[in-house]
Formats: sequence, C-alpha cells, structure tokens
Amino acid sequence: MTNSPFSKAGILMLVLVIVSLTSWECYVRSKGFETSYDDNPALWADKRADVYEPADQSTVFIGSSRIKFDLDIPTFESATGDHAIQLACVGSNPIPILENLAADPDFKGKLVVDVTEVLFFSTSPHNVETPLKNLKYYKDRTPAQRVSFQLNHLLESQLAFIDKDRLSMNAELGNLHLHDRPGVFGEPIFPVEFGRVRFNRQEYMTDHFVTDTAARNQVKGIWAFFAKMSKDPPVSGPKLDSIFNVVKIAVDKIKARGGQVLFVRTPSSGEFLFGEKMGYPREKYWDKLVSQLQCPSLYFLDYPAIAHFECPENSHLSQPDAILFTNEFIRILTQEKGWKFRNLPAVVK
Repeated sequence: MTNSPFSKAGILMLVLVIVSLTSWECYVRSKGFETSYDDNPALWADKRADVYEPADQSTVFIGSSRIKFDLDIPTFESATGDHAIQLACVGSNPIPILENLAADPDFKGKLVVDVTEVLFFSTSPHNVETPLKNLKYYKDRTPAQRVSFQLNHLLESQLAFIDKDRLSMNAELGNLHLHDRPGVFGEPIFPVEFGRVRFNRQEYMTDHFVTDTAARNQVKGIWAFFAKMSKDPPVSGPKLDSIFNVVKIAVDKIKARGGQVLFVRTPSSGEFLFGEKMGYPREKYWDKLVSQLQCPSLYFLDYPAIAHFECPENSHLSQPDAILFTNEFIRILTQEKGWKFRNLPAVVK
C-alpha cells in the first residue's frame, strides 16, 4: 500500500490554517472592513506606466489627497470614455511628479494638477518624500518586483484582513494610545474608517466615518494638530517666485509637445478653508500662479454647483459628493474649458 504524501498531522494543520484565516476574514468583514489596497510605490508605479496611453483615451491626475478623494473615477470614466490615471500622493507636493512628466518626451496627454496651497506652495523636504520615493521605485523596479506586485494584487483583491495600513501588526501597535515621552510627539492616529484605497488608487471615506461625529471630529483635530505643529510661515518672495518659475517651465514643456494641462483647486470647508484663505490669500498664490501659466484653471468657489460642499472633516469630499463634484467638473471641462473626450465633445459656451 502506497503511503500518502500527506500525513494526518499535516492535513490537520492545513485545515486549522484554512479555518483560522477564514474566521479572521469573516471577523474583520463583520467589523465593516472591505478589501483595500496598500497605496505603496508599487501601486503608484503601475499607474505611472499608463501615462503613455493615447491622449484621446486617458487623463492623468496629480496632486495631493483631495483629488484622490474628490475625483470619482468610475463616474469620470463612464461619462468621458477616458481612463483616469491617478498619480496624486497623500500629504505631498505634486511638483516633482509634474517635473517628471514634463521631462518625459513620450508624455503628450491631458493632465489635471490639483492644488492644495499648504502643500503645493511649500519647500519642505518632507512634502516631497513620497513622490520622490515613488518615482525612484518606478525607475528602478525589477521584473521580480513586477511579478510580486501582480501576486499581491490577486490577494488584496480578495482578502480584507491583509490591509497593511489598518490590520497589520504594526498598524495595531500604532493604534495603541500611549503617552508621549517629554519632547517626543507621535504621529496622530487616523480613524480606521477614514479612508479605503481602490486598485485605481481612488481613496474614499466609509459611510460609517461620514455619519460618525466623533470620528470626523478626530480628523478635524488632526488637521488642527498639523497646523499647530507647522513652524514655517507660508513661502513668499523669491522662494514663491521660484515655485512659479519651476511650474511654468514644466507646464510649457508639456504644452509644447501638444499636451493639455489644467489646474484645479478642489473643495475644502469650515475652519480648514478659513485657515487656507488667511495663510494663502488667493490673489497672492492661486491667481498669480494661473496668470503666469496661460492654461485653463478651475477654482471651486467660482462655480455655485461645487462651491457649497461641506466636507465631513473639512478637507475631503464624501463618496456621494465626489460623484456630484466629478459630474460638474466634467461639465466645466467640456463646456467652459474646451476639453474634448471620446464620449463628450467640447461645447464651449
């Protein structure tokens, strides 16, 4: 009689592993967790590779977290027929990515640049760490890393419990509320319901977060903490002029190749918007920037249909409002800015 390659102990161990993983997956889903992707350099690099699609079939978006929350990609793609390529980075200055696209002679497409003043008009090295890390990974990634990314995608698309940012051991340890040592300040802890990431890199708030006053106030407190901790005054003078110049050079390169560029100031509200207006007066920052670029721009307060949004935590739109914003954004692009899409011809009024 031939011996089985699997011992009883081995089979029992396999069954225990399967039961344990299944039970853990059922548990985390019962707590409201869904599949969410690790928004790491590998995922960003996968999207960066898409910018060479034909200009009449895709639109690239760069910026900070607002455009990741506020652009509803399924709505945009369904209405326009374009593939929305999301390259924005949370908490980051998009200028390094803008310069990278400008330096790439093969990029000749449509580009939307989202401006969050406190990040865009900044010279802090911290605010460019993520874009530079993502760009380096894209340039240096190996065949093995590409295969690993595809395997991770397969797992992340099916299993909620492998959410690195919220359910890993490091994430759980980071959620422990410990008193800071004198002179040491830990990073604020965001509620787990605040954001989820789809494979297209769109980020969205959960319904629970939107209806949970305590969670919303917690994030509002985090914004206040960041504002309090920031010691540097808003950039001005020659440093600000240098930023304008860098952006103009990059935009002119893209336009010279036949590309289209549009700058957008996405919604904020409440105390956050008040602080932005005080620290970054529109006429000194936004108006001066777009006047030098000679390309289309959109400031949300100029359009009644998108000027009224109340962001749940003052800085990003909820899922329903993101759909409304995206539909109006598309209307403005086609009817007022002259942009053409496969599904929507330009009808400039």
